[in-house]
Amino acid sequence: MRRSSSDHRAILLMIASAFSFAVMNLCVRLSGDLPSLQKSFFRNAVAMVFAVIVLLKNRGSFVPQKGCKRYILARSLIGTLGIICNFYAIDHIPLADASILNKMSPFFVILFSIFILSERLDAVQALTVCGAFVGCLFVVKPSFAAADFHASAIGLAGGLCAGLAYTFVRLLGKKGEKGALIVFYFSLISCLTTLPGMLLSFHPMQPLQLLALLGAGLGAAGGQFCITAAYCRAPAREISVYDYSQIIFATTLGAVVLGELPDWLSFVGYAIIIGMAVLLFWHNNRPAKDRKTEKSS
Repeated sequence: MRRSSSDHRAILLMIASAFSFAVMNLCVRLSGDLPSLQKSFFRNAVAMVFAVIVLLKNRGSFVPQKGCKRYILARSLIGTLGIICNFYAIDHIPLADASILNKMSPFFVILFSIFILSERLDAVQALTVCGAFVGCLFVVKPSFAAADFHASAIGLAGGLCAGLAYTFVRLLGKKGEKGALIVFYFSLISCLTTLPGMLLSFHPMQPLQLLALLGAGLGAAGGQFCITAAYCRAPAREISVYDYSQIIFATTLGAVVLGELPDWLSFVGYAIIIGMAVLLFWHNNRPAKDRKTEKSS
């Protein structure tokens, strides 16, 4: 089936989002030895400003729809924890490794959707989830003697939190809540929850560190709004796989700017996880009648 111009724009927006998040991760690393709470606060403060501008420009309401408040709160608190875990991993393991562990979130979405959205898990989806976790083992390399295991486990926990948070986003989307409002409350609640910890452990910043954190905030805002616009133009099942281009951007930026290159086991893990994402993408885009036939056989 031939793609429409809207689909092509959605793909470009998804790739732009992936690049923006890769730049965000790089800026977080370049900000240096600052507490994760401090980095998270500045990242979300910039995103919140952009969300307010978008809501005011579109004359949108700042009041959540009926029945959505608790889900917005859950998405925001869990998403904040995911960001803190992701930033910790970025500071302690290669940039590409931290990025791929965070990109485990779509597979966690599948698992959480069973319990929160009452969605069914078919055989191919189960295979991709299991395969993705096998790939994750190559990246994490679970050995308690390894210095990076602790940071890798926290990075994976960040992917789990992101998956749970995105599940609540899907639930809010089904209830008709606006994307800009979700971004606004997520950023606002993240700032409020990280502010006390940031003040208690605040580290004075050099001008370049502040500039890096502002860059992280701009990257996060760009990524959030690009991915929201992409999903408004095309179904998630048709474009979600392009989000994995972030691994290419992260590996390239890490090698060029930071001089770090993941080991061969990590590259094997990347290939497995991206391969599972492609398989899931292919499965989700098969004609409905083919999937029904497969289930009935």
